[in-house]
Amino acid sequence: MSIEIKNPLDKLPEILKKDLNENLCVCNEVLKMDIIDAIAAGADNLELVRRKTYATDGSACCKQQVKRLIECIHNIELS
Repeated sequence: MSIEIKNPLDKLPEILKKDLNENLCVCNEVLKMDIIDAIAAGADNLELVRRKTYATDGSACCKQQVKRLIECIHNIELS
């Protein structure tokens, strides 16, 4: 069951708060903040983030970064 997170930026370390208005997913031109918003709205795994934003749907070079955002915001560890 996914839970909506009210202040996702509060859950991120400072390093992950950088470049919020830059594309995290370069292949599909998805802003980092759009990915964070999707995660905060309940996307708690890579597939849900992909469905909501199309991030990781290209070469998947952003997969590790998206995973880290999910882990921090939802306080879980993904394998």
